[in-house]
Formats: sequence, structure tokens, C-alpha cells
Amino acid sequence: MNQVVVKQEKSGYQIVEAYKSLRTNLQFCGEDKKVIAITSCTPNEGKSSVSMQLGISLAEIGKRVILIDADLRKSVLLGRTKTEKSVRGLAHFLSGQASLEDVICATNIKNFYMIYSGPFPPNPAELLGGKNFRSLLNALRKVYDYVIVDTPPLGSVIDSAIVAEICDGSIMVIESGVISYRFAQEVKSQLEKSNCPLLGVVLNKVDMQKQAYGKYGKYGQYKYYASTARKRKSNSHEKRNSCRSDCPVAGAFCRYSCSDGNE
Repeated sequence: MNQVVVKQEKSGYQIVEAYKSLRTNLQFCGEDKKVIAITSCTPNEGKSSVSMQLGISLAEIGKRVILIDADLRKSVLLGRTKTEKSVRGLAHFLSGQASLEDVICATNIKNFYMIYSGPFPPNPAELLGGKNFRSLLNALRKVYDYVIVDTPPLGSVIDSAIVAEICDGSIMVIESGVISYRFAQEVKSQLEKSNCPLLGVVLNKVDMQKQAYGKYGKYGQYKYYASTARKRKSNSHEKRNSCRSDCPVAGAFCRYSCSDGNE
């Protein structure tokens, strides 16, 4: 098995806690949610970072996790790892040029494994919709606790919907302040057409200086503060924001209020 080194950057307290929260919410979705597709509306919203960090977070609590780079059009995960030699990837396996054992890579993080995308094929949608990809996921779900599939942005290409159709659930990553309400709804509808449950949405790249506290359900307020937020008066926490019933980010992972739908 190939060995690779994941380049890890030191994250702040709030980012670490956010991924722990995401990890916990995913676990509460049920034991049958093992194969998870992660997508976004457009490129550069951070879906690949979320995919990798979620996988690492699950591995840290003893879960056996494999991350599949299924973005066969514009992969970025290879650049976030170090390899001593060239490795084969998903495109090699799907086209019959490599076995499953040839494409799985162990990492320097215990319980965390990866499958790279491989070379960019001329027919990515056809490969992802073929029987080889389905057999790959069926084989991996028997060995790993979680299979995280990083897919292309659904607002740009249809590949994610093809992948989601054979996954147990999906997660959307939305960049805060960039994606319009209407666009998010369109992508959400496309996912629903694939008959894959939308488990929730990750609102990414949030200005945490403006989001220094949160609500903790019916148990009352659970407040965590940035260093500058400790000086704020207690009455600044009285205002409660809630998602609209048709909010595109309403779901298990929604942590921030939505606007009135202005684009």
C-alpha cells in the first residue's frame, strides 16, 4: 500500500470546534450513513478542505475513514499531501488500469486513508456513473466506518448528482456571503432529484468575529467566545436568529441564520 503524508496546518480553536460539531452531527445522522458525498455550488468554496478535515476529525476518534477524490475535472487534494513516488488514482481504477489495492493510500494519520483522483479523463461523468464506481463504494463500505467522497461543484457540472445517487447522504458546502439564496436552492433541488438525502449544509468562510456565540437548542444558550468577545455585555446575546422553513441551509449542520432571501 502506498504511503503519503498529509500536510496539516495548525487550526484555531473555533475551527477545531466547528469540525468536531460537524463530526458529531454526522454521527447522529445514523449508522447507516456511511458513504457521504460532499459538494458545493461553485469552485473555491472549500469543499475539499471540509472533506479532508471531516475525514481527519473522524479518524481522530478511532473511526476508520477513507477519502475519495472524485473530482475528476479539477482535483486539489494531491497538492495537500506529500508522496515519494507517483501513485495511481480513481481514474485508473474506473478505467480498469489498476486494482483497488493499487489506488488506496495510507496516510501519516492513523485510521485515515485516501484515493486520489488520478489523471483527468475525457469522460468523467461516464466513469463515475459506471458499474466500477458502484462496486468500489460497495467494497469500501464493508471495510471502513466512513467513506467521504469529494465531488465536483454541482452548480458547475452534473458529476456530483451522479455520485450522490449511490451514496447514503450528502453535504453541501456554501461560502458565506457569496452564494445567493436562489442558487443554493437550485443546487439543493438537483441533489434531491438524485434521491440522496441532504444531511445538512456547512456554511464556510464565516467571519467568526461577527459570529462569536451560538444557541444550543432547548437547553438554553451555549456561548463560546473569541478573545475579543469576552468583553461584550450579556444582553448582546438576547437576539435569536432562526432559519426560515425553506432556508437552503436548514438542516442538521446549519449553525447560522439566513437572510430574508435577498440575492
